[in-house]
Amino acid sequence: MPHTDYPSSYYAASAIPTSSRPELQEDKQTDVCVIGAGYTGLSTALFLLENGFNVIVLEAAKVGFGASGRNGGQIVNSYSRDLDSVERSVSPAAAQLIGAMAFEGGRIIRERVARYGIQCDLKDGGVFAAFTDKQMHHLEAQKALWERYGYEQLELLDRQGIGQVVACDRYIGGMLDRQAGHIHPLNLALGEAAAIESLGGVIHEQTPAIRIERGSAPVVHTPKGTVRANFVVVAGNAYLGDLVPELAAKSMPCGTQVIATEPLGEELAHSLLPQDYCVEDCNYLLDYYRLSADKRLIYGGGVVYGARDPADIESIIRPKMLKTFPQLRQVKIDYAWTGNFLLTLSRLPQVGRLGGNIYYSQGCSGHGVTYTHIAGKVIAEALRGQAERFDAFASLPHYPFPGGHSLRVPLSALGAMYYSLRDRLGI
Repeated sequence: MPHTDYPSSYYAASAIPTSSRPELQEDKQTDVCVIGAGYTGLSTALFLLENGFNVIVLEAAKVGFGASGRNGGQIVNSYSRDLDSVERSVSPAAAQLIGAMAFEGGRIIRERVARYGIQCDLKDGGVFAAFTDKQMHHLEAQKALWERYGYEQLELLDRQGIGQVVACDRYIGGMLDRQAGHIHPLNLALGEAAAIESLGGVIHEQTPAIRIERGSAPVVHTPKGTVRANFVVVAGNAYLGDLVPELAAKSMPCGTQVIATEPLGEELAHSLLPQDYCVEDCNYLLDYYRLSADKRLIYGGGVVYGARDPADIESIIRPKMLKTFPQLRQVKIDYAWTGNFLLTLSRLPQVGRLGGNIYYSQGCSGHGVTYTHIAGKVIAEALRGQAERFDAFASLPHYPFPGGHSLRVPLSALGAMYYSLRDRLGI
């Protein structure tokens, strides 16, 4: 099997040095086998170990290889569809539980960073930026909705207020979330992996799960070994492939692109984002950006449906960056990369059980940094017999993409074009 290393990115280049973890080459037995060492798998494993379970994590490449180590690094509360969509989809009791959890992921990340001393450049504060009156009205409604669930960390910003946060004259206002924030995402994953190992958990890299033998004690088969467990947690997300066929029809891998500039220097970086908050705009196909610890601008946006890698990422993202910050026209781009996330039709997470002892969570639809940390906690709760919160997520309805496997990409792209046109026209 070829060795799979991290793709070239700013995060890989600036990651905390860590030793490779050995490939599984024998037959093992454990309480829980977790498939995937991204945030979902790492969060689940860590909560389980803290509660006395024995855990083995299998990773096809390296810890944080997928979206967990390549994303924009933004801690954004709630889900990719907001809580009013949840309220229309499930019972009032389930909606209340899911709504209360919408703000828990960021708290879990901060608690993990503090407890285990994870060095991931954690900064507080994030802003939703509005281009139009319609988007501003949506933020006002979102603030009222989140406050109904007890979240009191929001502040609406007028044109002058957002001008003090970001040096861009395209926005008419926005909303500050004081408990949002940003991180070095790969270093967070590596820190969580080290925490797992400090508690006796085992992680095998370069060890893809190629088959799950279902039954009363499921067995996960890999190229050179097996893991027999009481429970299996499937946490492969956009990199799961066809391991669990019944999950594939209701989800679609999508790619997003990110660039990192050369270091800007303290003065220029501070002039762009004086508060060092992260920012995402309110368009359907949104742009997002922030400063790194060494004062680069990390800028991402766009979606490639079906997760193809574009030939020239910089040519896609640099014009977006210059629309926001024309003052960076002479700045060099040092890194450009892509990563896949998993989209569901509803843009809400897909959670459930198969056969009573195989649990899964996937389909964060672009809001994975916070949701995955909640997912790990609720899966661990369910394995301990406290399944109320897990079952609330599991009650979210999910449907296959229209047109089946062959048409889901063009139809989704067509839908995105429609919403992007609406954004541009302000309707």
